[in-house]
This record gives sequence, structure tokens and C-alpha cells, in this order.
Amino acid sequence: MPTYPDRIVVIGAGPVGLCLALVLAQAGLKVCLVEALGDDNFLEQIPRAGTNHPATLEMYDRIGLYEKLKPRGIVAPVFHYWDRHEGRLIAAFDHAHLKNDTRFPYVLQCERIKIVEEALKMAKVEPNIDLRLATEFFSFEQDADGVVAHVVNADGAKETVAGRYIVSAEGARSIVRKAIGIAFEGFTYDDRTLNIEVAYDFRQHGYAERNYISDPTEWSNLFHWKGPPDRWRVHFPTDPKADEAGLLRPEALQAQLQKFLPTGKPFEIVGCNLYVVHQRVAEKFRVGRAILAGDAAHVNSPIGAMGMNSGVHDAFNLADKLIAMARGEADEEVLDRYERQRRHVAVAHTQAQTIRNKRLLSERDPAVRKRNHDELRRTADDPELARKFLLRTALFESLREADAIA
Repeated sequence: MPTYPDRIVVIGAGPVGLCLALVLAQAGLKVCLVEALGDDNFLEQIPRAGTNHPATLEMYDRIGLYEKLKPRGIVAPVFHYWDRHEGRLIAAFDHAHLKNDTRFPYVLQCERIKIVEEALKMAKVEPNIDLRLATEFFSFEQDADGVVAHVVNADGAKETVAGRYIVSAEGARSIVRKAIGIAFEGFTYDDRTLNIEVAYDFRQHGYAERNYISDPTEWSNLFHWKGPPDRWRVHFPTDPKADEAGLLRPEALQAQLQKFLPTGKPFEIVGCNLYVVHQRVAEKFRVGRAILAGDAAHVNSPIGAMGMNSGVHDAFNLADKLIAMARGEADEEVLDRYERQRRHVAVAHTQAQTIRNKRLLSERDPAVRKRNHDELRRTADDPELARKFLLRTALFESLREADAIA
């Protein structure tokens, strides 16, 4: 019978994997963190999520990460819903309504790449983390006592990495999930989303740092990120049949932006990309000693900023259970509770809310649009309704509901 080292193997050094590793390591558990990217290309990643909700900021603060992120981000207490069709503000929601619920009554606009950069620095000096950068994970096996992961290390040599459990934080294409035969249930939207990054201050036109823009033919999102130079990210749906190269031509991007906000002057475009949006949840989050977290377990539309945040919440939930097991305070059944709690959140909150968000922004029926917009106004104007709305959008409601699941 093989002997397994008393440590957790984590695949993927994104926000989920890094947070998981740091929580475990700070509690005294050993972690082997495997990441395909190396020091030479770790920061060469496509711009992705970066709205960090108050509940997530509380978690970052717990591991000492928040103090490193705040100077690199934008504190954004207010977000807007706009009607692009009519060119007017529908509603403004202020996280100040949560001042008695959290020490962080705001979101922090801080991009994913900054989060992983700062968390990686912490992981490198954490003695309980064996960090394996530039290491490609390709398979694993498990038995009743442990796991063995097969990797190609930075020198190009094959080796094995063993531990008590393996956690897939490797993203939507999770090798672990596929290897243990877990279905990734859900669907993919037909349209691709166009992301354009612009060095331009949209606040001069009345926009907040976060804006959700309703339109029956072309909804948008508009978000502010700290520079230098400060950048704004604008999202648009695209025709599923449109040619990708054509959509990304400089003149096409300029035309798209001028249609959104006619300035008569070219925008300074600093980046762009197209991406496909999935709404999927793994059928199970655990098989034996193999566990899924973050995008390996659930993916969703970015509208509402719930994907990365929910993944980080997976990491903290799972870490606390692994720590309790290591301290003899819980048995392995607690990992089934992790699955019950976090899968419920993925289905009932993250998936449901992001699907609802997209439907709200893209609604075509004028009567339904009017009803939706009137409801948003009423909610924003009533302090108690606004607080309840923000508890849901800031993910506190999902955490409290999960905590109640035995």
C-alpha cells in the first residue's frame, strides 16, 4: 500500500487555487500548488473578471490579501442600471445600505490578474506551500488513502506529486473533472461577447464605476479599472454569424464605440477580445478524494460579477472543511456538505442570478422592460428593499443560505 504525504494537491494558481492554498497553509496544512504558467509568462493572461464583492473582500482580508489589493483597485460603492434605448439612468444602488452588515460596504474594482499577482507573491514566501510553476498536470489516480498526480515539471521531466486530496481549481476545462466522469450540465449562449478596453473617462457622462446597460438589441456593461492608464471595459453581444476577424478590426471597434457613445473623436483602444459565455454546473463537486472548485465546478455569464467571487467562496468553504478534518474536528462526510452547500449556491444563486441579469438587460418586450425598470427604481429608492437587493447581489444571501445547509 502506497504511503501518501500529508498534504493537499491543488491544480491551478488562479484566484481560487491561490486562495485555497493560502487559507490551508496559514492554518498549518501542507499544500502542493501546481500551475502550468511560469514566472516568465504568468502575467500574460487575457483580461478577465475583477469586480470583488463585499463578501469576498472579507475573505481576502482574512488571509492578508485585501491590504495588498486595495491600493491597486478602485473602491466603488455605487453601481448603475441604464436604459441605453432611452439614454437615461434607471437606478443607482449604493452599498452604503450594507454599512451595518459588513466592514466593506463597496465593491473593489481590481482585476483578476492583479489578484493572482499579489496572491502568488504571498504563496512564494509561505513555507507550507510547495509551489510548482511551469508544471503541466495531465492525469491522476486515487485510492482510499490518497491521490497521485502526474505532471511534467519545469525541466520537462515527468514526475508524480502525491497527497491526501486533489482539488481542481484549473478552470472550465478541468482535467480532473473529465477524468472522474462528472457531467458539466448546462448550455452555451449562441452569441459571443465582445470586450473592448478603452482609455477614456466615462464618468464625465454620468456613469458610475460599474454600469449595467439595458437595450433590446444591444445591451452593454461598462466597468472602470485602475491604471496607469485608467481603463474602461465595455461589453457588447455580437451576431453569432459574424466573422471574428471582422469584429476585431480597429475600424469596427471604433464604430461600435461611437454607436455606444458618439464623441466624434477616435477612442484610445488598449485591448479587445471575444469570448463565449457558458452557463454550466458540474453534476457533482466531489468523487472520492478528488474535489472541484471555481470554474472547474461552475461557469456562468459575467453579468453581475458572480463567477470569480463564487469560486473564491468555494475555496474558503472547502479550506475550512479540510482544516477541520486535519484537526480531528470533522470526518470526511464534511466534504459531502461542501458539495451540498456550494452546488446549491451555484444552481440557485450564481446560475439563476446571472441568467436573470442577462435576460433583464436584453429584454425586448416593451411592457416587460417597463415593468423591470420600474421595479429597479422602486427597489433602489426604498432603503430596506435596496439593502435586501444588495445582500443578494453582494453574495451575502448565498453564503447565509449555504451555511444553513447541513
